Amino acid sequence: MFSSATPYKNQHYSQLKSDCINDKKLFEDPEFPATDASLYFKRPPPGRVEWKRPAEIGTEPYLFVKGISSHDLNQGVVGNCWFVAACSCLALKPDLWKKVIPDHMAQEWDHKHPEKYAGIFHFQFWVFGEWVDVVVDDRLPTINGELIYCHSKDINEFWSALLEKAYAKLSGCYESLDGGNTGDAVVDFSGAVAEAIDLEKEAYYKDQTKQDQLLEDLLKVWDRGGIISCSIKASPNEIELEMANGLVKGHAYSVTAVKKVRVGHGLLAYFKNETIPLIRMRNPWGKTEWKGAWSDSSEEWSTIGDMERSNLGITVEDDGEFWMEFTDWCKLFTAADVCRLINTSVISVHKTWNEVVHFGSWTKNAEPLLNRCGGCANHKLTFLQNPQFLFDVTKEADEVLISLQQKDMKSHRKYGRGENLSIGFAIFKVELNRKYRMHDILTQGCVETSTYINARTVFMRCTLQQGRYVIIPTAFEPLTLGDYMIRVYTDVDSGCRELTEDKPHIKCWSAFVGYPQAVTHVYVHGAEELQNQDRSGGADPYVIISCEGRSVRSTVKTDTLQPEFLTSAIFYRKKPRKPVTVQVWNSNGVKDEFMGQVVLSGAVKDTYEPQRLQLRKRGRQSADEMPGSISLRIATSTQLTAM
Repeated sequence: MFSSATPYKNQHYSQLKSDCINDKKLFEDPEFPATDASLYFKRPPPGRVEWKRPAEIGTEPYLFVKGISSHDLNQGVVGNCWFVAACSCLALKPDLWKKVIPDHMAQEWDHKHPEKYAGIFHFQFWVFGEWVDVVVDDRLPTINGELIYCHSKDINEFWSALLEKAYAKLSGCYESLDGGNTGDAVVDFSGAVAEAIDLEKEAYYKDQTKQDQLLEDLLKVWDRGGIISCSIKASPNEIELEMANGLVKGHAYSVTAVKKVRVGHGLLAYFKNETIPLIRMRNPWGKTEWKGAWSDSSEEWSTIGDMERSNLGITVEDDGEFWMEFTDWCKLFTAADVCRLINTSVISVHKTWNEVVHFGSWTKNAEPLLNRCGGCANHKLTFLQNPQFLFDVTKEADEVLISLQQKDMKSHRKYGRGENLSIGFAIFKVELNRKYRMHDILTQGCVETSTYINARTVFMRCTLQQGRYVIIPTAFEPLTLGDYMIRVYTDVDSGCRELTEDKPHIKCWSAFVGYPQAVTHVYVHGAEELQNQDRSGGADPYVIISCEGRSVRSTVKTDTLQPEFLTSAIFYRKKPRKPVTVQVWNSNGVKDEFMGQVVLSGAVKDTYEPQRLQLRKRGRQSADEMPGSISLRIATSTQLTAM
């Protein structure tokens, strides 16, 4: 994967390093020079900046001193605690940081062979669906000889400062890193799917059931290699304000563990098996910790056995890392970013997801059928002009993950265009045989709507029943232009694809076989008072909607005489005079039994209002009634883009 990463600015690390070694010179990056333009666009750093190479800052520089750790990092003068928190999370995941810092052993300083050092490094980031290789030189901004941005506790360790420089280059300049989202940085380090959780709005601490479910979700994410961060919202004058309890407002914390900790001592604790949920965090400052229950030296730790304490690695020092009870965390923190590393491997002990990725744009066109920037559902006249993606849930019910991501805007901050668009999406349950774009909402139900927010990513996790669905990703306002990436995860292949056609194509043989003259939408709500089909006095009915040799069949509704089918179909009719037939059948292991039908003309003039029709027999006896009735709606138009 990483040998094929796209070189950023077409700069090839190996070639540039080789050229520098051959020319016996240290690399100077022309694409991110040691000038003020690389530092800021509005607010200069607090002092005179000198760009220094690591050998001018520490006596014997290394990428890593005693390996890589979440304790390595400290925040600098720019407000990028979010990035430092993401780096802390990264340091805990060897599989990830070895991707972000490729061939790290080869990039390490070799002090025995200084002639091999070229002052060049490279890092790889996941940018909008692809891995990008970013080259930097080793000139770092300092004031009074000290690094002013992200730096390690050890003066001779430089992995974090160089990684930050590469990220700043990708973002336009260092000042573009002032204010951001930890989840976004984690996604850039991993390609993970980010979910933003509003702890304040959901008030998990007030609802034990919701809190327990959140804990189980976070335990699962953590155990499967995911990354979690959190923060406490602050007004503009409260940014990085330390509260009396030791927590800091407007400040990003990295979560470094989620555990159910065994309470008690010795064998009694083992057999009693009483646990308490705790969460461990790290402050990017490398100091200033929580002072409440389960803080480093609090009395609560006396209830935990020595072995359990040893396993948890309890330290009593102001290193910025601390434990809290999960309930306190839910109450005091207001937001969390949960980044799932979605497993798509065929061979795995954990759940494997089926992934589909699509890229698209919200684009403007004067022709309504070609316009793709219709805004959210508030704008009824243009909403369906947005891009549409169709997928199937083939299981009885399936958990679906959907991530809508827009392009990162940090690099545009220096030009005054760094704000994210407000984006979101809606999910509609549609006809089982739909394969063209939706042009009107008839009986199709909106089953889920995401929040609309000016975040880089909008995420939803939901359970959907068997059927066919359409996702409509949109900007909040019409005529808002931008690029997006949508990722859909299901348990089994969903066949997710973009709907691009508005109606059936006219083909060269259409003159001979005919071309649709009308389009008909049929929605069957359910049936009532059906005839008993077994000794227990029930039935297992399903419905078939047919027209011109094509049909749609619902799922079987077990053991009921009052089934709710909630099934719809759409037909493009070459012979509009041929009727639409709706039949009810009973599912049987030996042979299915006919339970009645209705025949509909599907004429344009027919009512679209809900109808309740008596079931009848087939063939010559079609005038004869059968027990039960069926509730449905039908609509027909000669304009093929009407529905």
